[in-house]
Amino acid sequence: MTTGKGIDTHDGPAGTGGGAALRVLGEDKELQSRLDAELTAFNNQVTGADDEAPLSVRVDDADGELVAGLTGWTWGGCAGIDMVWVRAGRRTEGWGGRLLRAAEDEARRRGCTEMSVSSFSFQAPEFYRRHGYLDTGRREGIPGGHVDHHFWKSLATDPAAAVRLVAVVEVAAGAVEAGRRYEDTVLGLLGRHGGRLERRQRTGDGRTEVHLIRFDTRDGYDGFMADPERVALRVELGDAAPATRVLEVHEA
Repeated sequence: MTTGKGIDTHDGPAGTGGGAALRVLGEDKELQSRLDAELTAFNNQVTGADDEAPLSVRVDDADGELVAGLTGWTWGGCAGIDMVWVRAGRRTEGWGGRLLRAAEDEARRRGCTEMSVSSFSFQAPEFYRRHGYLDTGRREGIPGGHVDHHFWKSLATDPAAAVRLVAVVEVAAGAVEAGRRYEDTVLGLLGRHGGRLERRQRTGDGRTEVHLIRFDTRDGYDGFMADPERVALRVELGDAAPATRVLEVHEA
């Protein structure tokens, strides 16, 4: 199981195939199996987590026919959902929510603290939002003008208590490098307060950054602001410290 992640490759000099043949194919089950094994081994080696396991939940009717199902995975304290399906005609009976809760409960039993999932705009993004999943990104260009929405949920804290912020950071003209080092350092402190950097973008001149940040709780946000290491760094920079405007936001 690779949880959908590949690794970087490095091409050799142009024209040095060494007798190898490149082929473009359709389905190749042997290749898929080999890549899954190779990437799983690589991922486990780098992360130190080797407990990948599939996660499935299914509902069958009295005749043994499938009513609904969910497939996903758990790995190193994380869980993910690959597919959720409910049979037409049974989609108003609450099976989707029951599948989701069962998967979350099993993920917690396995020691997971978070779960992620993606959903096309024509599928069920509002369903995941209703169940406490937070938007973490989106990909345009899906056929038919649709969007692929990416979601995340803490399995250890109350999603309703989460705080999401947009920070607009302005760096002094003569202190771009110092300001960037400061931001690198303080953003690295987020984890100790239940915070996570979801997006970080920068203007071409390096003087303005925009950060999308989430905290599990408001206490976590307050703790980050009062973190002695962060405060000391600002004092050390003095007038060269970046100026930051913080906006609390939610999905529109």
